Amino acid sequence: MEKIKVKIINDSDNALPAYETHSAAGMDVRAFIKEPVTLGPLERTLIPTGLRIQLPQGYECQIRPRSGLALKHGISLVNTPGTVDADYRGDIGIIVINLSNEPYTINPGERIAQMVIKEYVKVEWEPVTRIDETVRGDGAFGHTGTE
Repeated sequence: MEKIKVKIINDSDNALPAYETHSAAGMDVRAFIKEPVTLGPLERTLIPTGLRIQLPQGYECQIRPRSGLALKHGISLVNTPGTVDADYRGDIGIIVINLSNEPYTINPGERIAQMVIKEYVKVEWEPVTRIDETVRGDGAFGHTGTE
């Protein structure tokens, strides 16, 4: 497994994002808030992390929901996965939403999301007048499950 070094500034008093198991792809990210924040049903808010990173060119940081929070409490992220680009240097904020029917309180230092560092490629468009045919063709949403 390849490893890369990523520079990070942690302005919070929380631990750095960490892998909870040996084979985990995502690192847990914690809320950097001074007091608990309660979200009512369908409310959303921006939760700071206190983290600023410097990714190498060709990498992005994806912010994803934590499955346990989603299943147990209906807590998710509005723009998922959120993308942190290699040239962004500000605080990584997490847009949290409560999709349940009950209020949910986020506590200081609580694990609210996971971060995955991914390599990506740049696209160079090649304008053409025709593209290759496939069996699926232009079948859209739900098309592959109809037969």
